[in-house]
Amino acid sequence: MDVFTTIYQQLPPQWQWPYRPELWRRPLDSRSCCDRIAFVYPENTTAVRCTATCSLQCGHCNGHYLEGMLPFYSGINSSSLLVSGGCDSFGRVPFHRYKDELTAWKQQDRSRRLNFHVGLVRDEDLPALADLADVVSFDFVWDQETIDNVYGLPASPDDYLRTYRSLKKATAVIPHICIGLHGGKLGGEYKALECLQREGAEALAFIVFVPTPGTRFAQRKPPNLGQTAELLAAARRMFPKTTISLGCMRPAGRYRYWLDALAVAAGVDRIVHPTPLARQWAAKIYSHVQEEKECCSL
Repeated sequence: MDVFTTIYQQLPPQWQWPYRPELWRRPLDSRSCCDRIAFVYPENTTAVRCTATCSLQCGHCNGHYLEGMLPFYSGINSSSLLVSGGCDSFGRVPFHRYKDELTAWKQQDRSRRLNFHVGLVRDEDLPALADLADVVSFDFVWDQETIDNVYGLPASPDDYLRTYRSLKKATAVIPHICIGLHGGKLGGEYKALECLQREGAEALAFIVFVPTPGTRFAQRKPPNLGQTAELLAAARRMFPKTTISLGCMRPAGRYRYWLDALAVAAGVDRIVHPTPLARQWAAKIYSHVQEEKECCSL
């Protein structure tokens, strides 16, 4: 019996769904057949913020996640930083405020690395990214309703595509797709994958909407487990040679317990803080299970 079917049959009945068998076959030309998976425990990456607040007050965040980031200071002793922060009213993270300080921090140790979360970056800031960034984590959205109702931005999917193209010319960039960003319902995720398939992507990262206290979507539910798992499986088949990560933001509890195992069955390459069931299945499937200590985008 294949891995997916075994995991699926163990799911509580309320979480089973009429799945598409073709998504769960592991084709010979797929990256999912490679004999290696990485589990990421990013203890050597420190998340820092460029701002203490965010102008957008997005439905899924409302500035909540800024609280878990440190204000940047030159004495941070990490091998890498995730440089993030709140956005301005145009969806841009003003990382340029710390350009000189980040340059100095990186020069203290040439092995240090920087991952930037920049939003809809300004063209004039691209040279700074080219100099500083080892990689950019770019939230890629391809749904106007989500942009309007979640972010409240004066932007369109074409703005995200233009930014992605500009970033690719400046530095390495990993598009991030938040599954269920629109309050727990899917909207544009498959179209985003189709667009990225046309554009090309060296790596992909997925995160999953988490209902968060103090936000407009606090009372919503995570996206349907089956829809989430099948999006990962579809991405694997669409991007057979692309590194695919399941990132740190995803619902906790039983949802995460089963999702991580289904992600292993789907053939993702990296999982951040995997659950015990995912580790058990990976040990059965893969000859090489490695651990990494920095952000999955690095």
